[in-house]
Amino acid sequence: MSSFDKIQAREAGLHKKLTGKQMAMIAIGGAIGTGLFLGSKFAIAFAGPGVIVSYAIGGVIALLLMGCLAEMTVQHPTSGSFGAYAEHYVHPLAGFLIRYSYWACIVLAVGTEVTAVADYMKFWFPDISAWIWIVLFSTALIYVNAYSVKAFGSVEYWFSAIKVFAIIAFIIMAIGVIVSFKNSAEVKENLIGDDGFFPNGFSGVWIGVIISIFSYLSIEMIAVAAGEAEDPEKAVRHAFKATLMRLFIFYILSLALIIMLVPWKSLITPEATSPFVTVMQSFNVPFADSILNFIVIIAALSAMNSMLYISTRMMFSLSRAGDAPKVFGTINKNGVPMHALALSASGIAVAAIVYTFNPDTAFPIMIALSMFGALFTWGMIFFTHLFFRRAMRREKVQLKFKMPGYPIGTLLGLGAIIAITITTWFTDIFHSTLKFGIPFLILLVIFYSIKQQKNVTKRDQLKL
Repeated sequence: MSSFDKIQAREAGLHKKLTGKQMAMIAIGGAIGTGLFLGSKFAIAFAGPGVIVSYAIGGVIALLLMGCLAEMTVQHPTSGSFGAYAEHYVHPLAGFLIRYSYWACIVLAVGTEVTAVADYMKFWFPDISAWIWIVLFSTALIYVNAYSVKAFGSVEYWFSAIKVFAIIAFIIMAIGVIVSFKNSAEVKENLIGDDGFFPNGFSGVWIGVIISIFSYLSIEMIAVAAGEAEDPEKAVRHAFKATLMRLFIFYILSLALIIMLVPWKSLITPEATSPFVTVMQSFNVPFADSILNFIVIIAALSAMNSMLYISTRMMFSLSRAGDAPKVFGTINKNGVPMHALALSASGIAVAAIVYTFNPDTAFPIMIALSMFGALFTWGMIFFTHLFFRRAMRREKVQLKFKMPGYPIGTLLGLGAIIAITITTWFTDIFHSTLKFGIPFLILLVIFYSIKQQKNVTKRDQLKL
């Protein structure tokens, strides 16, 4: 048995119940959430109409990431995913760091989703306290994840289906409005008339890219879910291809239509919630804004549901690797790591506290805290892929799935992530990303060193 076979064997026990269609929807469910519906508002504030370019750049980086992941996942489907790949092909410390960073990132991202839901519910119930919605929706989704992976897959499939249908309907309606009612002069004015297409220059567009990365975050969930797929190789291939096309269309086309239809400055007013809702309000269609607000809530709950699932599996993988207490690696009769789920739900508590003390800035604060883990994980996936390819070439292994453009694509993706990470330090809204992330990473390294020293001591004692 190879060392990677041993990694796969130690992560056994989870039920393989996810179909290819469910896996594609899981990825979409995670990626089409508040990052698109609410995060785009913050991106527009920085980039103006240039937000289209911001999300296009972010989409290219996501495309390159998916290519790298597809190669490794088809070759080695396991719940530990990129954490297991980093452990095997780079160094055990790399696997340790990427697993914990990603887990922390997703746990905090769960907090952003539930924070956003509380904001959206104000649309209908402005006088009801936000924490009531946080508790209500969190309890429901924790129950779904606790029941079984099949229940999770089914709920996520329908959540995502609603989102996909709604975005398609929005795109069709928006195109219809532009073709039927909007003259070209008005569209041109919305695109370039108010301070130009790049009102804040390329720096504004680049900050928009940072937010777009958060928006695309969770597309990598497919790789983690592969460990519970009925037919991993077939399911992963299908899911990667389907997800990429849909995300590109949904993100870039929908944002382009929004910018064409409404002056960008009206999308970022304090009264505005989601740019999608603002556009629907401008159509004067009865109840259209309420319907879309409902869709936005579904989108956030869907992303939250996916993130609870994925953070649970990452903690499970950490435990099975001996990097977290054994209790988090135990599963119940339905194949669910219940203790790992309970711990992963802690992001909800963090969000509730942040929201209580900073209701107006809760969402960007949670994004900033989550961003380090996201950027570190994506950067490490690109880095690991370089080592993976070198090992495959050295061992003369024929890849089951091959990403075109290697190594240029991998190096471009890695370089972009490094540049974005450095940029966060010089951006007020994201300054806390590195302030939180670097100490967190140092603590992880110290913790790993202590753990390794204890292991060495134990081995020495056994020899005696």
